Amino acid sequence: MKKTIMIAFASAVFAFGFIGCKKEKPDNTVKVGLLHSLTGTMSISEVPVRDAELMAINEINAAGGVLGKQIIPVQEDGESDPDVFARKAEILLGDEKVATVFGCWTSDSRKAVKDIFEERYGLLWYPVQYEGIEASPNIMYMGAAPNQQVVPAIDYCAEHFGKKFFLVGSDYVFPRTANKIINAQLKDIGGVCVGEEYVELGHKNFWSIIEEIKKARPDVIVNTLNGDSNITFFRQLRESNVTPDEIPVMSFSITEAEVDNIGAEYIAGNLVTWNYYQTTNTPENDRFVRAYKDTYGETQKTGDPIEAAYIAVHLWAMACEKAGTFDVEPVRIAAKGLSFQAPEGTVTIDGGNQHLSKTIRIGKINEDGTIDEIWASKEAVKPDPYLSTYAWARGL
Repeated sequence: MKKTIMIAFASAVFAFGFIGCKKEKPDNTVKVGLLHSLTGTMSISEVPVRDAELMAINEINAAGGVLGKQIIPVQEDGESDPDVFARKAEILLGDEKVATVFGCWTSDSRKAVKDIFEERYGLLWYPVQYEGIEASPNIMYMGAAPNQQVVPAIDYCAEHFGKKFFLVGSDYVFPRTANKIINAQLKDIGGVCVGEEYVELGHKNFWSIIEEIKKARPDVIVNTLNGDSNITFFRQLRESNVTPDEIPVMSFSITEAEVDNIGAEYIAGNLVTWNYYQTTNTPENDRFVRAYKDTYGETQKTGDPIEAAYIAVHLWAMACEKAGTFDVEPVRIAAKGLSFQAPEGTVTIDGGNQHLSKTIRIGKINEDGTIDEIWASKEAVKPDPYLSTYAWARGL
């Protein structure tokens, strides 16, 4: 309840500030779209991402805005439904005529709006790691490409736990494509997939899948579930006495925010792979975490997509300033090669594929709900969304 009150209060503060902005002359403002699931199964993940975007907008406005204009956020609820995301994207780009859009989480929602952004020539800033095999001129990809998350995670698990993998995921694009990549990688390293199961988003009953896991006796479980399915999955795992000491779980969509919803006591000891954690040790992150907690409440935690969404707003503002306009094509071109000193460290937009160079970080979940980095790449890794540098990935 406290979390809901704090988010509502912070959103009201932002709304009040932007209502004030609307009293200015129209030429003193610029509208941007925020398109996230504020309701439905994905809302536990997407609401905090929306909040980070609002915080970044507030920071930029307080510093004078972009090209002398105050940013007005126009929020739409994707309702955890790709079809709704598509309709709301049409509203933002058509009726609202926003300069850009920050949004989506699942690959289904991104793909549902991709053609709309390409046909209307809008620009979407996408804040989440994903399965790759895509590079649209109308999307800026702020999360990890598969070579910055999936591939190094599997290598780490194979080296530290063993080569028998059980794959569990939600039934949509990201889990299925990620697991296709993983199966090809396992074949290359001499590993084996001993089970592969998919459930619909929002699925709550994992007892039969857990029995399959126990019979298969894998060395590690790779989890690509999304949304609130993770709550019951980890709770039922623990109730079935499947512990990380016996079979660790490596997750690709669990951040500190999801840990809070699951309950740290059910998931502590398991692993995740991202590019940022609340515990990431940089001066920029100290300031970012402090600002987020000051805005939304001391108990709130940051996480990778939250930070990536925050980065996106600042990079868009930088690109507009560099281009001297809000028009999509000049902004898109200006964004190529831009670097930003982010909470996770320096990130740079790759000029060839509009993804970010990012440091890879494998983390272990603690009893207090935070995540400790246990391995990191020595430097930022260039994005390779098509895995073109991996011989075993040919034909994916």
